[in-house]
Amino acid sequence: MRKPTLQENEKVADLTPMLDVVFIMLIFFIVTATFIKETGIEVNRPDTLTAEFKKTVSLLVAVGPDNSIWIDKKKVDIRNVRPMMERLHAENPKGGLVIQADSNAKVNKVLAIMDAARTIGIVQVAIASEEK
Repeated sequence: MRKPTLQENEKVADLTPMLDVVFIMLIFFIVTATFIKETGIEVNRPDTLTAEFKKTVSLLVAVGPDNSIWIDKKKVDIRNVRPMMERLHAENPKGGLVIQADSNAKVNKVLAIMDAARTIGIVQVAIASEEK
């Protein structure tokens, strides 16, 4: 059996450089991808006129309309809020805390979360709101 040969005017493209570029682009997109953090519950945030965007958020805590507390897609008892926040804050100590409180949630739950954050050492605490 004879192997096919190239004619003089035929050229073969080398795919190795193209594959290298594709793999480098894939690695670039994986490294630079932002991962959206979610609390695990959808809340009806209150409206405000003075909302500001926070860039460095490492911890999201949600308080539902039934005053349930959600961290990292898990329902958490009020006694376990501080230890769980402490563990998650240790992963990114430069980030702050955003509390996503429902407009029907009680203030004492939000204050308990804020107190737990202050005892851990989180000084950047914000409450999420909808822009009017």
